[in-house]
Amino acid sequence: MKQNWKPGTMIYPLPAIMVSCGATPDEYNVFTASWVGTICSDPAMCYVSIRPERHSYGIIKRNMEFTLNLTTEELARATDWCGVRSGRDYNKFTEMGITPVKGVKVSSPYVEESPISIECRVKEIVPLGTHDMFIAEVLNVIADDRYIDPATGAFDMQAAHLMAYCHGQYFKLGDAIGRFGWSVKKK
Repeated sequence: MKQNWKPGTMIYPLPAIMVSCGATPDEYNVFTASWVGTICSDPAMCYVSIRPERHSYGIIKRNMEFTLNLTTEELARATDWCGVRSGRDYNKFTEMGITPVKGVKVSSPYVEESPISIECRVKEIVPLGTHDMFIAEVLNVIADDRYIDPATGAFDMQAAHLMAYCHGQYFKLGDAIGRFGWSVKKK
């Protein structure tokens, strides 16, 4: 038997992302978001949805740039802390011992400890209700070479120990159960 519930956000799991922003070191901030995702592959585009009352909202709206930093088991505490504390009250980089590095293609910093950082330029802001969606073009991806297979040049997501967010909790990612197209591959 199934139940009908009121409309809600039950699309889980989601990435737990640290979003960094700011054009200068005195403005740098980092916050945690899970309302984030891919929306197009060519051109590469993504989005992050942010509540207008959040400290970083104004920083991103003013600079029209941000960086998405994938998080790992090692970054779990910092990821959670940066999601519940405000940049109005704390320098989150200092408090959590994470390193802001000046962006390559954008002015916003990336998190040095992140295995993948995705530099983005905002193309459009869509007001949706509690959150505004910042639709952005991906300008650059910064990959930690510790996770790049020297033989193939591929990024080993499994070795990075990425984490996910699911309905108020953080989780390690589990074992692979298949590759794209495995269900129709000829034997």
